Amino acid sequence: MVFKTKQGTEDKKSNTQNMAMTFVSKGSEIKGDIHAAGNLRIDGTVRGNVQVDGDLEVSTSGLIEGKEVSARNIVIHGHVKATLTASEQLRIHSQGHVHGDVTSMSLDIEAGASFVGYSHTGKASAEIHSIENTAKKEK
Repeated sequence: MVFKTKQGTEDKKSNTQNMAMTFVSKGSEIKGDIHAAGNLRIDGTVRGNVQVDGDLEVSTSGLIEGKEVSARNIVIHGHVKATLTASEQLRIHSQGHVHGDVTSMSLDIEAGASFVGYSHTGKASAEIHSIENTAKKEK
């Protein structure tokens, strides 16, 4: 076998496919925090923090205004004003607008997208500080 897949990776993929999808429809407005156990798609407006155990998609008509937004993967076609944390990938499509700091393993910003803030990609900052401290001690 040329390629091996880790059992954990397969479990995560099957869990993602089995997760419930929650929608906030266009024209709807939620004031308050949201925690979605599965995946979440926002076509309307959310004014509050958003925590998603699965994937988050903000459509072109979607708007999030809050302090913190976190999910495994985040795809933005609309507007987000918040600090964003994606444990895997964050993608801002060409019509997307993000105003806030971003932390993710991978960040993809398409041409035409708007991003105002700081970004941190790759290893978690705790891991980076650990590596830096180890390097200082070795000197």
